[in-house]
Amino acid sequence: MKTLVIATLALLGSAAVHGAEVDQSLIKKGEYLARAGDCVACHTAKNGKPFAGGLPMETPIGTIYSTNITPDKTGVGDYSFEDFDQAVRHGVAKNGSTLYPAMPYPSYARVSEPDMQALYAYFMHGVEPVAQENKASDIPWPLSMRWPLMGWRWLFAPKVEDYKPASDDAVVSRGAYLVEGLGHCGACHTPRALTMQEKSLSAAEGSSFLSGSAPLEGWIAKSLRGDHKDGLGSWSEEQLVQFLKTGRSDRSAVFGGMSDVVTHSMQYMTDADLTAIARYLKSLPANDPADQPHQYDEKAAKALWNGDDSQRGASVYIDNCAACHRTDGHGYTRVFPALAGNPVLQSDDPTSLIHIVLKGGTLPATHTAPSTFTMPGFAWRLSDQEVADVVSFIRGSWGNKGAPVKAADVAELRKDDMKQTSNDDLGQVTQHN
Repeated sequence: MKTLVIATLALLGSAAVHGAEVDQSLIKKGEYLARAGDCVACHTAKNGKPFAGGLPMETPIGTIYSTNITPDKTGVGDYSFEDFDQAVRHGVAKNGSTLYPAMPYPSYARVSEPDMQALYAYFMHGVEPVAQENKASDIPWPLSMRWPLMGWRWLFAPKVEDYKPASDDAVVSRGAYLVEGLGHCGACHTPRALTMQEKSLSAAEGSSFLSGSAPLEGWIAKSLRGDHKDGLGSWSEEQLVQFLKTGRSDRSAVFGGMSDVVTHSMQYMTDADLTAIARYLKSLPANDPADQPHQYDEKAAKALWNGDDSQRGASVYIDNCAACHRTDGHGYTRVFPALAGNPVLQSDDPTSLIHIVLKGGTLPATHTAPSTFTMPGFAWRLSDQEVADVVSFIRGSWGNKGAPVKAADVAELRKDDMKQTSNDDLGQVTQHN
């Protein structure tokens, strides 16, 4: 009898989603959850239609392209709820093949079935269908064969089961559900093993969870643990909420891939959910038992104020950085981020800092912070050595504890579309080789 009741409920649920009169509140809930999962960022190509796929994604074995997830026959239009659930939470496509784990189904395994029903309702009835065939990957044979992915999924993808509360605190548990599940934060912020699985999928699985990534497309996804030096130890819960909602805080500003997360996802989330995420992240302990809060050192600020630019990199900083970030390294609140005590600048890997000096970046506008600020790239006017000098100066001044970098580190990140000067007084631009 119990089996019959469960089967009947499942059929009714499927009928409700497929039926002509779909519950609008369910669609609205699904839209919110799709925002929380940032689905549009990965499944929308540049200048493409929302959710139609085609966005290139670099992987260690080649480039793959996100798929069309609109309710067209070229997308997921003929998917039943079971097909949809198998793809999202289990990593199995409608044809039975295993999806590339660029689709973060190891995280989505934690999403509840009611939330999956809402997502399905939204993608079937709240998204505009787009006729666009999926693009084949650029992964060469034999690496393009799919059958090894099945073994990878069996080994590393967790079993789909009811999510267990991570804490007796309901707010922290909600934050854990969002971070570990739909938000799939670990997909970027957790280091991966040689076999490319995340070393931990939750805080319960170990201290590697959210401890920072290896370089990907020129950026480092920073540690979100409680370390002061390179994590969130120096951030308050309120500052984190402000950052997630607006892309800026008293301490920092969003850049790289996180800009898309704030633009497409976080700014649309409720204050309650943002608070839950922040409180959960603040519950993660530091990985370094000797970690100490940042202590400001005014030595560099005094030297620059007095016109002493004898320290290596100081003159480059004065000429290119000080107008916005100030000689004391404090920047301007919620406009130009502080450099003193900034954990991004003190991580072991300086990739993100080098990249932003070379390429620049834009602080995106959000609904509650509509101003946009752009930092220009300096690759066209600074040599590899000059970039290395100024990055080393920033990482070692005002009490920062980052190690110096070498010109070779900069050269490795400089791309073909980045220029450098010929180092003469005319400022002629030459292609870097």
